[in-house]
Amino acid sequence: METLIAWAAWLEASPLGEQMRSSALLYPALNLLHLLGLVLLLGPMLLLDARLLGAGRAFSLPAVSRTLTPLVVLGLVLLLGSGFCLFAADAGPLTVDRLLQLKLLLIVLGVANALLFRRLWNSRLANWDQAVPALGRMQAALSLLLWLVVMSLGRLLAYF
Repeated sequence: METLIAWAAWLEASPLGEQMRSSALLYPALNLLHLLGLVLLLGPMLLLDARLLGAGRAFSLPAVSRTLTPLVVLGLVLLLGSGFCLFAADAGPLTVDRLLQLKLLLIVLGVANALLFRRLWNSRLANWDQAVPALGRMQAALSLLLWLVVMSLGRLLAYF
């Protein structure tokens, strides 16, 4: 943990951390980019998970997945990049913040769940509605829960 705290202190004192704190526009701009990433990740992810759970059966699951997945990936990339920059502004205290630690753990679990889901079920999405795998539905429900909690924890960071 001491190595992580030392790295956080270095990051906070780095040119990135200094710029994030001193610029009148950079922090708000990256905060807005972070919000855009959140919308691009959660909106399509919630729609896809809802479809996996049985909503909107009029829409082909493979087509829904092909359409929404690139938006989810773009949202995640925006969130990770902007989140790192926002973190750099106050890395020292945030490193030991339990809410942030939990948020980061749940992000890792959410990404791992999505990757495992793709590996297990992507080739079988066309048959999903005829033979709904219980594990797949559990993964979709877990995805909904994880990403909603991640979003909530992110908002709570500003207040606690």
